[in-house]
Amino acid sequence: MSEAASAPVLEIKGPRATIRLNRPKHLNRLQSEDLGELMKLFDRIEADPAIRVLVLTGTGRAFSAGYDLNSVADRAISEKEQPSAGSAFEVVVNRLEDLGVPTICRLNGGVYGGSTDLALACDFRIGVDTAEMFMPAARLGLHYYKSGIKRYVSRLGVDNAKMLFLTAQKITAPEMLRIGYLTAMVPVAMLDEEVDRLATILAGNAPLAMRGMKRAINEFARGKLDDEAADLRHRESMRSAEIKEGIEAFAEKRPPRF
Repeated sequence: MSEAASAPVLEIKGPRATIRLNRPKHLNRLQSEDLGELMKLFDRIEADPAIRVLVLTGTGRAFSAGYDLNSVADRAISEKEQPSAGSAFEVVVNRLEDLGVPTICRLNGGVYGGSTDLALACDFRIGVDTAEMFMPAARLGLHYYKSGIKRYVSRLGVDNAKMLFLTAQKITAPEMLRIGYLTAMVPVAMLDEEVDRLATILAGNAPLAMRGMKRAINEFARGKLDDEAADLRHRESMRSAEIKEGIEAFAEKRPPRF
């Protein structure tokens, strides 16, 4: 993998898409120009029905050092004329959370600042046992954006969100696992195997059913479940091609082909 800094790169292999943050010399720090590129990649993934799962990862020894603080300061100056950097970054993270396909964050190393929320917006986070994280907002004098705080609270609970935001202290991979930030923790040598295992499971399940249930779960976590839409998706699934194939596969004792 090249050490040259570049925008995030996309690789598509079968039903799996991988987005790799690619500024290894700067611990994959995100620049303002990366935000638009990520949105384009998310749109491309969403528009391709052959893609069943997305893996988000980083190049080198860290997942990401977060959003460039100089970009935050520069854009905050012109806050009245355009969205602040926090708002622009927030839009990208929320878009990732709302992707229809299931998402896995492959945490190949440390995760810091805004990238902790980027990873948290993924459905699953598989990290190496040498990973670490911290959220330095309180140390920097930054009040974090609203949806990020909501995500921390809904995913990790009030006490853990307070511990991470208010102390700005670094925690290691075992603690990340204990508080529920990591879905799984593995040795470096097993990271790809564990990510591949989960990605294969997700890619093999019914895509429309998963998309609808993911949406309902996310809405419920935000306290904004659209009951009518969820009920409609449930009723439609009962007469869908997916459920027909699922029942036939179960009866025939074979994997379903969605």
